[in-house]
Amino acid sequence: MEGGKSKKKSTAVSLQQFISVVSPLIDMEKEAEITASISSGSSRNLDAAQKRGSVILNLKCVDAQTGLMGKTLLEFQSNKGDVLPAHKFGTHDVVVLKPNKADIGSPSLGQGVVYRLKDSSITVAFDDVPEEGLNSPLRLEKVANEVTYRRMKDALRQLSQGVQKGPASDLIPVLFGERLPSFAKKDTAFTPFNSSLDHSQKDAISKALSSKDVFLLHGPPGTGKTTTVVEIILQEVKRGSKILACAASNIAVDNIVEKLSSHRVKLVRLGHPARLLPQVLDSALDAQVLKGDNSALANDIRKEMKALNGKLLKTKDKNTRRDIRKELKALSKEEHKRQQLAVTDVIKNADVILTTLTGAFSHQLENTSFDLVVIDEAAQALEIACWIALLKGSRCILAGDHLQLPPTIQSVEAEKKGLGRTLFERLADLYGDEITSMLTVQYRMHEQIMEWSSKELYQSKIKAHPSVAVHMLCELEDVKSSSSTESTLILIDIAGYSFHEFLSARVLCDMEEKKDDEDSTMNEGEAEVALAHAKRLVLSGVSASDIGIITPYAAQVQLLKMMKSKEDKLKDLEISTVDGFQGREKEAIIISMVRSNPKKEVGFLSDHRRMNVAVTRARRQCCLVCDTETVSGDKFLKRLIEYFEEHGEYLSASEYQDE
Repeated sequence: MEGGKSKKKSTAVSLQQFISVVSPLIDMEKEAEITASISSGSSRNLDAAQKRGSVILNLKCVDAQTGLMGKTLLEFQSNKGDVLPAHKFGTHDVVVLKPNKADIGSPSLGQGVVYRLKDSSITVAFDDVPEEGLNSPLRLEKVANEVTYRRMKDALRQLSQGVQKGPASDLIPVLFGERLPSFAKKDTAFTPFNSSLDHSQKDAISKALSSKDVFLLHGPPGTGKTTTVVEIILQEVKRGSKILACAASNIAVDNIVEKLSSHRVKLVRLGHPARLLPQVLDSALDAQVLKGDNSALANDIRKEMKALNGKLLKTKDKNTRRDIRKELKALSKEEHKRQQLAVTDVIKNADVILTTLTGAFSHQLENTSFDLVVIDEAAQALEIACWIALLKGSRCILAGDHLQLPPTIQSVEAEKKGLGRTLFERLADLYGDEITSMLTVQYRMHEQIMEWSSKELYQSKIKAHPSVAVHMLCELEDVKSSSSTESTLILIDIAGYSFHEFLSARVLCDMEEKKDDEDSTMNEGEAEVALAHAKRLVLSGVSASDIGIITPYAAQVQLLKMMKSKEDKLKDLEISTVDGFQGREKEAIIISMVRSNPKKEVGFLSDHRRMNVAVTRARRQCCLVCDTETVSGDKFLKRLIEYFEEHGEYLSASEYQDE
């Protein structure tokens, strides 16, 4: 729904159709993830597994810290001391630690969660520290997270068991087109908590508050979607609603927690401490349980049990030992009961419970229902993952932008068969403007950066807020005015310089998996030009941490990181795939488009959503590095190139050759 057309305009998917289509696709996706993880029989060769990105070999443990609610953080670096090899590990992934030369399938030294990732190090949170083996070479293996799939299957089972019972019984028919959505007769008036909301945000909030079952908040890049979500939550709490707030990623959930925590709202964040931002740990369930009366009583019981265990070791008398064991059993039962009561108290007294979508299946929420389920980043979440949360509430508000990137799916076949079609997109097609409000004022980009995206994808409805409309790189503190910092849009053309793309060594593995080999494309000459422009910006006074280089191809990311490691000035420059940068922003963004070939093949560059995300990460400058001959073979990309040529500065790669 680009900009949105009102009234019903697509055939509703019935509940039974949804269940029969999605069930086998979840199995396909699970199979694809297991195959990609090293624990599967298809990955018996460690070097091949490293090329595939599911293992990192030859690591050394360089630091150990205790903290994070009893977890231990171990930091690992390459034995060679340089950039980590290309990998598919992400923060919050489950990993196992093993001796470097141990056989596949051998017992691990420990299992943990990835806590922090840098170019040259990876930090993992463990419950228990391995007692030995940390001084020898190590490896980390990515583990398929089967819990997620089990929870999706359980949600499907609950859906298929009929909709007569449960908190969502009235919501389900609306979301499957069997009953029309309804709203209060007039939009709800409210007094904002946030005094700086714009007119489109206020209109959206008013419509959301008057919805009786479903509402979609469409938030294009930089339009303050999460700010609007937070205001809706505060207004609903004021009305006495109990709310479950979720998102597909931990970072998106933490962003809501952070914005809510400055208000007087009783909130609880569920989740593994290693998956939470440090600044939200006080809101974590574990932290709140420790403060409660029942938890204090459980602590006293544990001390009593410790004393009794001491007695048990000393006494020889059979009858005394039997009595002590009996007492220990009773105390253990009481301690468990107190712990459960402590958790129940915290959950019961909270106005807002925040978790990832799969976290909503937590046993801690087993008997809790909600007046409202809010899902942020709904256009990046699998529909079935949304249902894990939706089954717990009678109303829902979904926030997202289906014109940015869809959920990441491992199985090419499952994606082709529709697993990637999100609930947000489906409802936008089904009901259009009837249930949707689009935010139209953006607070990130110079209007020249915004204008292309607004015109191309949002029917020219987006306007830049005056605070950002004309801001420039050269206006930042300590930045000198130069040709590099005075331009908002820059196009650096590599056409005609023999900077051709080529496939990295990883392609051999990718092809064996019958996977798309797109992410194995790289372009060394173009990478040099992109880094040369970043260097120019740094020499003009722009902080390297304010610059990002993004590219659609993982192999190009790795190449850029290797080159960057030799440049001390660029130490804090961030390099990432477009997908990895969604939801983020930098003052200056350099986009390396990579593709350069005589056939003018552009692969997945032509995906409107990917390019929309790439361009709109930039606040004050967006620099496009590409072979205009190749990429102009695609009509959509040709319009992008023409826009940059018309409104920006056109440079040739030769102007960077000396650098």
